[in-house]
Amino acid sequence: MTFSVHGLAVARGIAIGRAVLVASSRVDVAHYFVQPEQVAAEIERVRQGRNAVVEELQRLQADMPTDAPPELTALLDVHLMLLQDEALTGGVKHWITERLYNAEWALTTQLEVIARQFDEMEDEYLRERKADLEQVVERILRYMKGVDSPVAPPISQRRKTQQDLLLDDTVDVPLVLVAHDLSPADMLQFKQSVFAGFVTDVGGKTSHTAIVARSMDIPAVVGARAASQLVRQDDWVIIDGDAGVMIVDPSPIILAEYGFRQRQGELERERLSRLRHTPAVTIDGQKIELLANIEQPDDAPTAVLAGAVGVGLFRSEFLFMGKTGKLPGEEAQYLAYRQALDGMQGLPVTIRTIDVGADKPLDKGHKDTHLNPALGLRAIRWSLADPAMFRTQLRAVLRAAAHGKVKLLFPMLAHVSEITQTLAQVELARAELDARGVAYGDVQLGAMIEIPAAALMVRTFFKYFDFLSIGTNDLIQYTLAIDRADEAVAHLYDPLHPAVLRLVADVIAEGHAQGKVVSVCGETAGDVTMTRLLLGLGLRSFSMHPAQILAVKQEVLRADTRKLTPWAQQVMLGETSLTPGT
Repeated sequence: MTFSVHGLAVARGIAIGRAVLVASSRVDVAHYFVQPEQVAAEIERVRQGRNAVVEELQRLQADMPTDAPPELTALLDVHLMLLQDEALTGGVKHWITERLYNAEWALTTQLEVIARQFDEMEDEYLRERKADLEQVVERILRYMKGVDSPVAPPISQRRKTQQDLLLDDTVDVPLVLVAHDLSPADMLQFKQSVFAGFVTDVGGKTSHTAIVARSMDIPAVVGARAASQLVRQDDWVIIDGDAGVMIVDPSPIILAEYGFRQRQGELERERLSRLRHTPAVTIDGQKIELLANIEQPDDAPTAVLAGAVGVGLFRSEFLFMGKTGKLPGEEAQYLAYRQALDGMQGLPVTIRTIDVGADKPLDKGHKDTHLNPALGLRAIRWSLADPAMFRTQLRAVLRAAAHGKVKLLFPMLAHVSEITQTLAQVELARAELDARGVAYGDVQLGAMIEIPAAALMVRTFFKYFDFLSIGTNDLIQYTLAIDRADEAVAHLYDPLHPAVLRLVADVIAEGHAQGKVVSVCGETAGDVTMTRLLLGLGLRSFSMHPAQILAVKQEVLRADTRKLTPWAQQVMLGETSLTPGT
């Protein structure tokens, strides 16, 4: 039966394919594809894990005290039976062999399939056995997590594997990812994957799950509430990224309609691609700088291909994620920044220092446990709280600057004391490199305007910095007191709120007055419904995901800022929000 699930549209386009459910587990589970020659080894990993748990339970039975309750012995019998059930082991083999899932992913996928069968049982006792199955699977996962797998390649190799899979005959049906939530680190593993789109239960339009989805240029819907509970493995689904809707088990008529829309979208992208080498200049001759936001060094070539004239935001925190508690050292970071510079072929690269906290925790050992992480120890506060770690990053950036044009950007500054501490750390990093006799280059220093206090102190900020970059995602969040990752209040997250527009306009105007560059690097920069308004407010530097550059360039080429300026001023001074694009 056809039904639809509504959420928030975060990445445009249409995706049609089979649902792949990522079951949540109390044990962190890696999800990646393996190469065909690794299938046997992955199956063996699961077998070894299962056998280890069987031996553990049998040992517990053998050592059971004579006065132990009979229910405990019966429970162990149930667990042993589930461990040896063909429904579990055979299903896991299927996902590894047919879909090339890694062992842990196959195990949690089959758990989801069997758990749904238990949920449908009328007998209450049998339904409750689902908990036993979950405990059994978790035991296996815990065992497997403690064993280093020789067949689990690093992320860079996994990406290559996934690209190879696109041409593999075993993967001939488009796949759509459905999950409760995906961390930024998860999303990075899915970049350039076989997935045609994804849906998550939670998240907001500017959560980092949504941001990375846009960088992947695939249709996505977040905040779809119970999507992962309503969809079954291998269900046919349609993701309408324009409307924020997922359609499950669509009828032939609906499939035909969305298939047509999908083809229309492909034709539009092809038409936009012809603008790649066209300079971004408005009708009245205003030159507009269109920069790219990237998360990893190997995103740089994609930015160049999209026509970016530089990187306006390199989110360096993605280098730090998923490192199992060990942060990358100076040399590793230096090489990563060098790679980004090389990939940009001489174009400038703006590197933002690590911005963790809120919806971007470091996955292993650095998760924010505060009640309100968005207002806690995050971004520059986190860096200043660990000066040694901070200077390690600063030294790596300074060294990379010897090989290209580098700008250094600091997130979430609000106090002059933070500014002076930050600049002092830069000087200390330079002094440490001098003491070691290591070469480094000059960098322009900039600050993110993300907090209303910073926007209101913009003149003071320009005393210390060469340029400013407005992070509209957080600026909107903090101005309107809206958690941008919370779907319950997502409807109140409004980039067109007059208070937000006035803060943005004031920062841009002060930049013009002082002859210094102001850019917007938040999601607003890549929203084509906002392009004309930002141009009218005086913005001349936009930084966005590479996938959004050509669509924004098209808007720029059609714009006349002489006409847009008075209109934008009128909008900014209004009392209510304007409808986007009007």
